[in-house]
Amino acid sequence: MKLATFTHQSQTRVGAVADDTIVDLSTAAPELPRDMIGILSGGRDALERARKAASGSAQRLRLSEVKLEAPISRPPEFLAIGLNYRDHVAETGMKLPEFPIFFNKQATCVNGPYDPIHLPRASSALDYEGELGFVIGRRCRHVPRNRAHEVIAGYFIVNDVSVRDWQRRAQTMTLGKSWDTHGPIGPWIVTPDEIGDPHSLELKTFVNGDQRQHSNTKHLIFECFAQVETLSTVMTLLPGTIVSTGTPGGVAAAMNPPKWLVAGDVVRIEIERIGAIENRVIAEPADTQVI
Repeated sequence: MKLATFTHQSQTRVGAVADDTIVDLSTAAPELPRDMIGILSGGRDALERARKAASGSAQRLRLSEVKLEAPISRPPEFLAIGLNYRDHVAETGMKLPEFPIFFNKQATCVNGPYDPIHLPRASSALDYEGELGFVIGRRCRHVPRNRAHEVIAGYFIVNDVSVRDWQRRAQTMTLGKSWDTHGPIGPWIVTPDEIGDPHSLELKTFVNGDQRQHSNTKHLIFECFAQVETLSTVMTLLPGTIVSTGTPGGVAAAMNPPKWLVAGDVVRIEIERIGAIENRVIAEPADTQVI
């Protein structure tokens, strides 16, 4: 099942996607929560009700009639991992990590799957990172690797947009990873039954149609379930928590000279069995300034 957050006629709600249509779960299954985190928190029962409603005779909207939003607009945590593909480690000239390098992206960076990315007024070193993301569906702590699949509600695409000069200034990387609009996710959440093995998915990133990244999640150094085990050793993971699993080689920063993103560029990321997100870069609007 593909679960999406969408806006139609100025109202935002959750739906289930089938082919080029979407079922509005607020009408097809009114007993369900009206937001994505609420549905995920409902566990198997809520997901089964959503699945039943989506496969029934409920009225469908065409995807072309709605605006797809970020599946989760304000996650309780947005966690990501650095240097998690060998070819990306190699292109940075750094050592292969012996332990996963996690960092935060602040929740306010979350952006829709087709919404514009801001080119900051304070930097021109804007980069893309195509990544597989997953979302936690159950409050959990101390999850062993062999049970990690039980707490993952689904998978989606993430562009871990990075402002490289600000990233290098702060050892935690958070400042370079958390600018507003720099966390496009989507286009929907695909439940694990449709994904199968999350460690065998082809990933591609394009800038203006030019392929920049091409890899497969089988090349992850620390795979999804191992990431859950590590993170949940430290902290309670809450429903709606986003984890972005790392990017392969081909980032702009590693090119000579770097091919930074500029206003007008279009970044498209495709992942097998999920779909694609596509975001245009625009100059940071003047109205983002608050005095």
